[in-house]
Amino acid sequence: MKEELLIFGGTAEGSELARLLPGRGYRVTVSVATDYGALMLADCAADVRVGRMDVVEMAELMGSRPFLAVIDATHPYADQATGNIRAAAEIAGLPYRRLLRPEGREEPGWLTAATAQEAAQRLNALPGNVLLTTGSKDLAAFTAVEGYQQRLWVRILASEESLHQTLSLGYPSNHIIAMHGPFSRELNLALLRQFQIQTLVTKRSGRAGGFWEKAEAAREAGAALLVIQRPSRETGLTMEELLAEFGGKTP
Repeated sequence: MKEELLIFGGTAEGSELARLLPGRGYRVTVSVATDYGALMLADCAADVRVGRMDVVEMAELMGSRPFLAVIDATHPYADQATGNIRAAAEIAGLPYRRLLRPEGREEPGWLTAATAQEAAQRLNALPGNVLLTTGSKDLAAFTAVEGYQQRLWVRILASEESLHQTLSLGYPSNHIIAMHGPFSRELNLALLRQFQIQTLVTKRSGRAGGFWEKAEAAREAGAALLVIQRPSRETGLTMEELLAEFGGKTP
């Protein structure tokens, strides 16, 4: 009987794990919050569960099968989800492993903010058009930017949920760029030039999150780069360390 692993996904690395681990002899269940997350796993041999859960529901899922361990592969900015997964693993009595996404070096010239709210305050002191690439969850904070409906362009996932949320906050439809990544340096650069962007706002999501393609495009376009820092310094395992721990099985 195959040993079983439960992955909470939402990142490229989580999808990669979900594809690799079944081939190493594990039965894998992946929990994702959205239909988009499930779409990214359409060709995966893992069992996929879709929907947001609270701590109790997570603990119930963890207890529903004889899982060997829980792997938290959620986004590095999803600190609430990570806290809930860790708490649920404690309730369920399962080993918890956090998959880390390297963030890379910090370069001179970046503008930084601790939160989306602080980034919005900084934008009030900066001139010109702005491209937000932080996702739909933080868009409410940027309505505090003076003239946000004229100054801000937002790039979001092409999903009904994201589009509805963005429009409900008052962002005009002609300032919404709904696309699925990955986004190349060339595409980022084209958007910056098309909309005469002077500041690009992003999260420090690492190479897997397309951060460096955005940073390079901003530098080439002569735009400022405003980086929202990660909410916490985490401890955990790299992809290589996780695969070393769970890589010794055979089908």
